[in-house]
Amino acid sequence: MTDLTIGPIPDPDHHPAYRACRENITRLVTSDPSVAELPVPACPGWSVRDLVGHLVLVCRLAVDEDPGEISEPPPPPPGIPLDELVITWAALEEQLPAVLPRAEWLRRRILPLDAFSHELDLRTALGLPPPDGSPALADALDLAVMGFTLSLHGHGLPALRVRTPDREWTAGEGEPAATLGGGALEVFRALTGRRTVRQIGELSWSTSPAPWLPAFTWGPFTPPTRAVEEAATTPMGSDRHSRT
Repeated sequence: MTDLTIGPIPDPDHHPAYRACRENITRLVTSDPSVAELPVPACPGWSVRDLVGHLVLVCRLAVDEDPGEISEPPPPPPGIPLDELVITWAALEEQLPAVLPRAEWLRRRILPLDAFSHELDLRTALGLPPPDGSPALADALDLAVMGFTLSLHGHGLPALRVRTPDREWTAGEGEPAATLGGGALEVFRALTGRRTVRQIGELSWSTSPAPWLPAFTWGPFTPPTRAVEEAATTPMGSDRHSRT
């Protein structure tokens, strides 16, 4: 993967971005305790409480320096009160600055990606817009493109140029055979299993997206069969192809 960054380089200190997501999520779920059992469409079978329980579990795995794969942890424990979960999460997060410098680079970057992704899931469940200018987005998107690049390799697909208004990557090896463009948040959601195949095809493509669609299934991410949230209109639609 080649990153041809036009805008600012992502902040290498991942803890502030993670903390911002935790504080945002905590504020959203504690402002109205009745949301605890609300379903989260982007995470089928999960309630808001399950979503927070997952984040607590991932943070605990990081703090305990568990050697397991934190991108695919076990299901969150059921029945723990939401107020107890957010207190536990805050206490665990206070320990991260001592742990993250020892962690391998992928684990450091997965933490804010996971928290930011689920903050967006939560906001959709609550009918709220995405956060404005999240410090987690730039690096989370960079990591998502990296994972997508590995998926392109795994599927034997040609390179793809991925372009947002202020950044550009070559995902894969060699000269890109096509360009995928869109707003940073839309591209991030497409790469992390929150856009259907149809929604992915409605991004800005320089040619038919069909050959590259299998690569959008990678790691824990799979395009949903039904839309889990409304996609924003792409700002780069002059070359859009939506044939899927």
